[in-house]
Amino acid sequence: MPVKEARRPLLATAALTLALSTLVLTRPSYAATGVGSGQGSETEQSGGSDGNGIYATARITYSGSVAKSGGTGNVKSADVNWTPPPCWYAPFLGAKEFKERMSKDIERQMNAPGMGGHAGAALSELQRHYEDEYGWTDTPGYKDYNVDKDGEGMFWAAVENPNEPDVLKRSSCNDLPFWVDNGEAPPPQYEEAITPEILAALAYQHMQLPDTKVTLAPENVTKVNLPTWAWLDKAVFDEVQATAALDVPGFNIQATTTAKPVALKLEPGTPDAETYPASGECLINDDGSIGEPYAKGKADKTPPCGLKYLRSSGDGTYKLQATITWEIEWTGTGGAGGDLPDGTFGNDQAVTVQEIQAINR
Repeated sequence: MPVKEARRPLLATAALTLALSTLVLTRPSYAATGVGSGQGSETEQSGGSDGNGIYATARITYSGSVAKSGGTGNVKSADVNWTPPPCWYAPFLGAKEFKERMSKDIERQMNAPGMGGHAGAALSELQRHYEDEYGWTDTPGYKDYNVDKDGEGMFWAAVENPNEPDVLKRSSCNDLPFWVDNGEAPPPQYEEAITPEILAALAYQHMQLPDTKVTLAPENVTKVNLPTWAWLDKAVFDEVQATAALDVPGFNIQATTTAKPVALKLEPGTPDAETYPASGECLINDDGSIGEPYAKGKADKTPPCGLKYLRSSGDGTYKLQATITWEIEWTGTGGAGGDLPDGTFGNDQAVTVQEIQAINR
């Protein structure tokens, strides 16, 4: 039997599912301002109630180079198996406010026409859990919603990641709200309780990498069989940071992700081309730049980073794709930190390739 089922033997299966579907515990709302490197953007998930019930409160603020309006950034993970968390548990409400909102909602649902059977039984057990210390393995009940401890901690509840497209994954954090004392870690059975590492993954998801255009020589229009040099100067190609932070009474954590450019991959947009080096992957130089700027006198040399088109683009253009690989690491509260999967972000550039016209005299 799964661990979560063992923790709530009577609230499991259909009864619990139905009770949680009537009590809307995870309904985040969002407001955000600002975007860009060095500018702040924040996503606010605020507690409240509406006609459907109550929803979790958490305030995650994003700063640094992040996407607008709390949306997903432009980083594509190099690891196809890596995904940000679809949901998590975060601080919700103090005891008195939680009692006011939860008790009113339970009462409203119990008095709804036709409420009975499994749903009615589940609501009764939910009420006993928070009022009469009814609990189960690893999950103690509460006396009068822990009101005698108001101000000494908070109830935590599930928060859905609005950028997770899979609704089933997004709603998979389905444990009931639980109490955490100020300054204490959540009980270990709640593996999805928010941590610096989860914040780092969210900062990664919101990170906005710069839209850097590769410098080409010749620029935009080149000739068949003429080596085209490609490079990025360190001045426009530097580290990017994004920070996610959660700051509530008794629980303040943050994590910062740092993306460092490490390589540039060139894809000419046609099989009738060669790249330099042959792999098309140009590594970063010791000074932080990539490739080498073209200068007069280098026409007969092979560029360390570049390409050569073997056929004219005719009346159109080739779509050169320049994709930068970023090495991403994170640091967080309490000295936590580590590596995240490399991220990639690519730009398309239109390149016109002309035949070299010979003049007969």
